[in-house]
Amino acid sequence: MNNRLYGNLIFELSKQGRKGYSLPHNNFGEYTVPEELCRAEDAALPECDELTVVRHYTNLSNNNFGVDTGFYPLGSCTMKYNPKINEEMASLPQFQQLHPLQPAHTTAGANALMTLLEKSLCTLTGLAHFTFKPYAGAHGELTGLMTIDNYHRSHGDMQRKKVIVPDSAHGTNPASAAVCGLEIVEVKSNQHGMVDLDDLERLIAQHGSDIAAMMMTNPNTLGLFETSIPKIAKLVHDCGGLMYYDGANLNPMLGVCRPGDMGFDVMHINLHKTFSTPHGGGGPGSGPVGVREGLQEFFPFVSPYYGNFAVMMRAYAYILTLGCDQIKMVGPLATLNANYIKESLKDVYELPIDGLCCHEFVFDGLKDKSTGVTTMDVAKRLLDYGYHAPTIYFPLLFHESLMIEPTENESKETLDGFIAVMRKIAEEAKTDPELVKSAPHNTPIGRVDDVLAAKHPVTTYKQLRNEQN
Repeated sequence: MNNRLYGNLIFELSKQGRKGYSLPHNNFGEYTVPEELCRAEDAALPECDELTVVRHYTNLSNNNFGVDTGFYPLGSCTMKYNPKINEEMASLPQFQQLHPLQPAHTTAGANALMTLLEKSLCTLTGLAHFTFKPYAGAHGELTGLMTIDNYHRSHGDMQRKKVIVPDSAHGTNPASAAVCGLEIVEVKSNQHGMVDLDDLERLIAQHGSDIAAMMMTNPNTLGLFETSIPKIAKLVHDCGGLMYYDGANLNPMLGVCRPGDMGFDVMHINLHKTFSTPHGGGGPGSGPVGVREGLQEFFPFVSPYYGNFAVMMRAYAYILTLGCDQIKMVGPLATLNANYIKESLKDVYELPIDGLCCHEFVFDGLKDKSTGVTTMDVAKRLLDYGYHAPTIYFPLLFHESLMIEPTENESKETLDGFIAVMRKIAEEAKTDPELVKSAPHNTPIGRVDDVLAAKHPVTTYKQLRNEQN
């Protein structure tokens, strides 16, 4: 079996007695390990020579996809390029060996960097203070909601336990509210894909004195700028609630407008999205939370240490590299790229809400539904052409959602190549639908049974070996 093509497990490449490394002669004498610390039997480790190990992991890495290898239009996640100068800064030896418990006077440089980063984020968002304790975006959401809950408790408003969440919101919004012990109240979207003001007014009239906050993403998950934010903020503030901004879609706002100026009181920022650290697979992340003046005293204790400091370093390097003038171009260029793709494909893909979008937009599958080719099929076929698939089946407002987000870094040539492939797949769906439905064809693994994989995942080699026997 070809390891490069099929990606064998390292255990399957093992041969008894092979060695990849030999320890030097022991010059330190003998030491007996206490019996209670010894294994009952030897660890089942693979036995491979060095060349086999190097080839194995190098070939596996070639099967990975990242922003450095190709176009990654992952809607609602802002997978932008990470400039290599950021990596150089994050690798400076002066910052590499920091320990959270070392004496304060030895961490003055790190503290200064965080202070400067906080000032930069305050300038970009219109908020007054930030905490860098949260480790990721979802952790930031929880921290922000706990801040809001602490604020209401300090005013004796113990009954304020309801959070208004749009039906188009990221799934982490209601999840974070639930983890915080708050109750979710859903507000509907109108026919234009924005918050339905009539429904919001009804909810506030019904629950006003119990409303703790309203969580919003702007632009929302359809890539649409919520034009009624001032009125929404007034409705929520007038009933005693606070406004929470989900920073996942902050990228198109940079240099254009600021959440704090719109009336948001609390927000989290995904430094690993908006400020360029590559992410995915669970990390790395950083989710600092910002608040308006007066709310900083209600920050909760969520961690004894700061979050991922290397992400903070990359974010600050990104801000300094762009500078005041160039960072103002991030949002407009991301918006331009998204609208260019949308307008180039809307004749073959269903666009449920027409008009100007921001950094991302959502198709409702192919325009020609008679082919039976689904959004999942389109996404799988894209893999054959070397593109990472966009976000699919989210938001839940449409049956065949296909969310596309090109970032400001992508060239017109890259966008044109993606557009050409998307059009080719739409044509294939008409002329040879089975080709698309059975994709991918050029990847190490073809179609998998998603339900079986979710219900009965094979996570260990021992389990796999026993099932095969």
